Amino acid sequence: MTQSAVHIFDQIRDLCGVALDRWHEANEAEVRADAALSDVRRMVASLIENGCRLASVFAEDRTAVTEDFLIYYVFDHPDDERFLVVRTVVPSHMPAFPSVAAEVPAVNWQEREIQDWFGLVADGHPNPRRVALHDNWPDVHPLRKDFPSDTVLPPFEGEQHVYRPTLGEGVFQIPVGPVHAGIIEPGHFNFAVAGEPILYLQLRMFYTHKGIEKRFEQLPVNRAVYLAESVSGDSSFSHGTAFCQAIERAAGIEIPVRAKRMRTVLLELERLYNHVGDIGAIVNDVGFGVANAHAMRLREYLLAVNEELTGSRLLRGIVCPGGLRHDWNDQQTQRCRESLRGFEQDFADMMQIIDSSDSTRDRLEHTGILHPEKARDLGVVGVGGRASGVDRDLRRDHPYAAYDEVLFTVPVYQEGDVLRRLRVRVDEIGQSLGIIRQILTVLEPGLHLIAVPPLPPDCVALGAVEGWRGEILHWIRTGAHGRLDRCKIKDPSLSNWPALVEAVQGNIVPDFPVINKSFNLSYSGTDR
Repeated sequence: MTQSAVHIFDQIRDLCGVALDRWHEANEAEVRADAALSDVRRMVASLIENGCRLASVFAEDRTAVTEDFLIYYVFDHPDDERFLVVRTVVPSHMPAFPSVAAEVPAVNWQEREIQDWFGLVADGHPNPRRVALHDNWPDVHPLRKDFPSDTVLPPFEGEQHVYRPTLGEGVFQIPVGPVHAGIIEPGHFNFAVAGEPILYLQLRMFYTHKGIEKRFEQLPVNRAVYLAESVSGDSSFSHGTAFCQAIERAAGIEIPVRAKRMRTVLLELERLYNHVGDIGAIVNDVGFGVANAHAMRLREYLLAVNEELTGSRLLRGIVCPGGLRHDWNDQQTQRCRESLRGFEQDFADMMQIIDSSDSTRDRLEHTGILHPEKARDLGVVGVGGRASGVDRDLRRDHPYAAYDEVLFTVPVYQEGDVLRRLRVRVDEIGQSLGIIRQILTVLEPGLHLIAVPPLPPDCVALGAVEGWRGEILHWIRTGAHGRLDRCKIKDPSLSNWPALVEAVQGNIVPDFPVINKSFNLSYSGTDR
């Protein structure tokens, strides 16, 4: 970390214009502070004006301890490797907080989630309708501590979600979902169209909410990591690693160097198998089935590498607090090197086939454009953001695991169309192969796991990972007897679904599948 990076938040603090109390560096990844509820809007505006990004907003019920709720605002800055976590108190007798969604559209859904889960009113929110709880849910707030996790709700009654009506001659609605013709989870897409061009899209998620954050409460840490892996099945290792980082920071431990390097390899393997699968699915949606067949073969090839290294094709059951559950022997690492060399050549051959198809490029270029200013306003992360000029990547900006040991570049495009979202994936595959090669070269013998001491109660910590879709955040508070009192999860899909609404406007209905696939967002991660 550079000297300027160490002090950038301290410099901003002096320019903030509001009191940020109890300011301190909690660990190598976090600066923490408190702000008065009345100062929240000015605090957020000032930090953003000084180059910060509001990455997450979430709440916590502390009424059993202090008779208050807490709301946390998580910021980052491109020149600081730490996160700034600002806490404010919401008295239980006045359950409201000032909304900043009008000025920071990126937190629209997050503030509405707080309303749904905790019953705290986002005062001044431009669209305060329910988002996580559907309209016909009873009046309950499941993340309050006085809501038992085994509650059985009565059959839902009342009005279903009312969509914006279509107006104008020749304008029609096309409802798609919530049940789809595939193995994906439910999500409702309601199009308004004039002929084939899409005028606007309304979407509704949270059909299969799993209550994962509630399930974390009172769960032992050694079991909670398996729950973290289940947030989104294709990102199981990334979610598990983010959770373990939070636990390790709460415990005040640093995992062994070998474990850091092994985690880095597995994180990149997760990126590889998902990216190559997405490339095939994107071109398949414009009719290039042969290229998709090659991509599925390569994805299967990588899943076999995963199983060789971990015993799991989807990298489950290997990460744990303190490192990794299993080590690798020399034969495994050598086969990994050889397999990736073969994959690299086959991938290059596949991309030559795709790049030689003018008709494929014609369908992808200028399709589903998400303009950079919209991407920044909506807080779009990961592939979708980098294809639209958002130059952010936690591996570089907030290094973890062994990413501070390797050289790589972050691909960024400005055009924001389907083609560039594909190109970001292609470029990242090349960078991932380079990262793995660098790590395997220096993967020396050593410990792969250390014991985690008993966690003291009332410790909080943040874990952050750049999953293959984008940034993943896990924030925890420890409870008594080695259990968790709260775990907040932010999957990248929560940030990126609103971008789909912007990207489809002006396109034709037959292009929606490929636009949707080019973002490839997780229903499961959203419905956590």
